[in-house]
Amino acid sequence: MSRLLAAVLTVALGAALAVAAAFGAVALLEATPDQPDTPLITYEQAGQGS
Repeated sequence: MSRLLAAVLTVALGAALAVAAAFGAVALLEATPDQPDTPLITYEQAGQGS
């Protein structure tokens, strides 16, 4: 019976660690600031008349 209890506790601990890691990854992704949406290259607008 003690092996079964140890196996159940190991599985529960592994599941708890996986959930904690998932929440930690989401928290890290939410903590990073949004990057500005500015283009690296801009082109000059040509004149409209010809």
